[in-house]
Amino acid sequence: MSILQHKMVRFCLVGGGTALVYVLLYLAFLTADVPQVFANGFAFGLAVMLQYAGQAAFTFSRQLNDLGQILRFAVMVVLGFVSSALITSVVPSLTGLPDWAAAAIAATYLPVQNFVFMVLWVFAVPFSRTEITS
Repeated sequence: MSILQHKMVRFCLVGGGTALVYVLLYLAFLTADVPQVFANGFAFGLAVMLQYAGQAAFTFSRQLNDLGQILRFAVMVVLGFVSSALITSVVPSLTGLPDWAAAAIAATYLPVQNFVFMVLWVFAVPFSRTEITS
């Protein structure tokens, strides 16, 4: 089995590529004089769509046009935002760590959270009745 056949490696490749695309899009929008809040929003939205397509097709070999899967992915993104907001607001105030350290904790934690959600929920293959009753 080649290393590219492992879900974790594929997940990291898609995630890393998505992060790079987000940064490049954000900078491109800023260069085009798009206001910062819109540049961030547009870059984030496009990066999320790219991440969905890459994780669904490349990492988990799923169809892209599954509405339930898309909704689960959207919920996962929102939960990631909530986790990030909690980590970056609570950790510094409780521990005295600097903001950059809280951001580093969030940046380390979120991929783990997302991978767990994707494997167990977003892209999980439902059991068939024969698998459940066997």
